Amino acid sequence: MAHKKNGEKESKKWVLMATARSPTNIAVIKYWGKRDETLILPVNGSISVTLEPSHLSATTTVAVSPSFDRDRMWLNGKEILLSGGRYQSCLREIRRRAEDVKDEERGICIKREDWEGLHVHIASFNNFPTAAGLASSAAGFACLGNVTLFMCSFCPCKLMNVKEETTELSSIARQGSGSACRSLYGGFVKWAMGNKEDGSDSIAVQLANETHWEDLVILIAVVCSRQKETSSTTGMRESVETSSLLQYRSQVVVPRRLIQMEEAIQKRDFPSFAKLTCADSNQFHSVCLDTSPPIFYMNDTSHRHVQLCFLIYCIYVHGEIRLIIGLVERWNQFEGTPQVAYTYDAGPNAVLIAPNRKVARLLLQRMLFYFPPPSEKELDSYVLGDTSILQEAGLHSRKDIEALLPQQKLKQMLHPKSILEISTILYARDQAVVQFCLVVMIKLC
Repeated sequence: MAHKKNGEKESKKWVLMATARSPTNIAVIKYWGKRDETLILPVNGSISVTLEPSHLSATTTVAVSPSFDRDRMWLNGKEILLSGGRYQSCLREIRRRAEDVKDEERGICIKREDWEGLHVHIASFNNFPTAAGLASSAAGFACLGNVTLFMCSFCPCKLMNVKEETTELSSIARQGSGSACRSLYGGFVKWAMGNKEDGSDSIAVQLANETHWEDLVILIAVVCSRQKETSSTTGMRESVETSSLLQYRSQVVVPRRLIQMEEAIQKRDFPSFAKLTCADSNQFHSVCLDTSPPIFYMNDTSHRHVQLCFLIYCIYVHGEIRLIIGLVERWNQFEGTPQVAYTYDAGPNAVLIAPNRKVARLLLQRMLFYFPPPSEKELDSYVLGDTSILQEAGLHSRKDIEALLPQQKLKQMLHPKSILEISTILYARDQAVVQFCLVVMIKLC
């Protein structure tokens, strides 16, 4: 009898693991609002660009063992409860598609029917601030997107040996987080709204691969701020229930923009791409303001005075969004064609897209002139990612930033009042306590 018990203990010692990395994505045509909250079915389609995973990604390890007594998950070392319906739906769909798995060297064999009785442990680490709100998704949901795609399909270990096409797997990832389904592909990705009640046609499809438009450079400014007061899930629900603008947007505006954006991407038409991206971002936040009660994603940090002025796009001064979007619009108008596209998700972080490295260098110089790193930060800890563009811009240290002069064209674009506003903002910024700033330069994945 003792021998049998020892044998049972030995049989529970094995652990199978798989690890992979999942990129994040930035929507240029926004997803906002669900017609079915259980299946995560959107009220409109969306289009995003997938970012280089070495700069922004989540690395996830999944382990399975008969010794595990329940499913568990950790995000950046902190355990997350898996009692939520989304997590359970995602894991249930993965288990339902699982196949036989064998590890002949270790003598381990998991039958398809065994997966229902086995539990998994999931650990995910982000190489970007979790509270940043990037990709419009909770990082925990994106983590389950990793489990779905990589652990069950592309990972060499093929932990559960799921045999599905990527488009089918996207329907699983969608149930963890809607935006997570768009990270299954590189390049430009469309999440189709679909029409079927079971959501089987609400899937992600690749519009263009990562080499299609290689000239684009994406810059992201992340400001350290408290968690947004209204979660995306709550915000979407309230917008669906109360915003008449959302109804018009989803039924009339977005279907037209999806067609126009697909055409701009295929033709590499940056002026059209930029206009659509900026317009959709602005309308998304207009929907938030049209919601009852209004949602103020773009000025969460303003409740604590001026914490940080970021990029050339959004400055928060005593509760107001000041100057910057207008500044960019004037820059684009001054040049006669869009130079930079901007977009904001459900949070305060600015995403800027330049058509090429030349414009990106100019943007970076302007940004660092007006918003240099705080005194306690060096340049290499303030600007992260593809920092080679810093060298191209002649920016090697803080001294190079201090030596920058305001460019004549920028002065010409601004009215005297605008220049005064910038001076006031810079003074206010110098008086603020800046806790953290991250500017990430990213190429497409």
